[in-house]
Amino acid sequence: MRGRSGYLACLAYLLGVIGWLYVLLFQRKDEFAVYHAKQSMAITLSALIAPVAWVVSAWIIAWIPSVGPIVSVALFSFVIMMYLALLVAWVMGIAYALRGRMRPVPFVGRWGERLPITTAYPDVRVAEEAKVEVA
Repeated sequence: MRGRSGYLACLAYLLGVIGWLYVLLFQRKDEFAVYHAKQSMAITLSALIAPVAWVVSAWIIAWIPSVGPIVSVALFSFVIMMYLALLVAWVMGIAYALRGRMRPVPFVGRWGERLPITTAYPDVRVAEEAKVEVA
């Protein structure tokens, strides 16, 4: 996949939420770009979920006397590790998009593949194939 599809897929990574929203709203027929938009969406959602999970767990652990606050602050290192992993996934996603590969990004890519988003009008292609077989 070279050309327009590759640039749209790369755009989905580079512009974050705006990029994958553009691809999903206006370029829905492009299967390659939609695949990478879903991968970018998984990276973005993971980046949003990581600090929220830390805040909730740190707040609960902070109630433990003496060691709770220390452990809560130490747990922030997991958020930093998650962001480093997501940075690697982001760079790999851009590389895959520019090389024309439909491979899941590391760490969150399989989750991104399971997102219930499909290309536009998938039934049209099936209907056209059925017409060809009948004729």
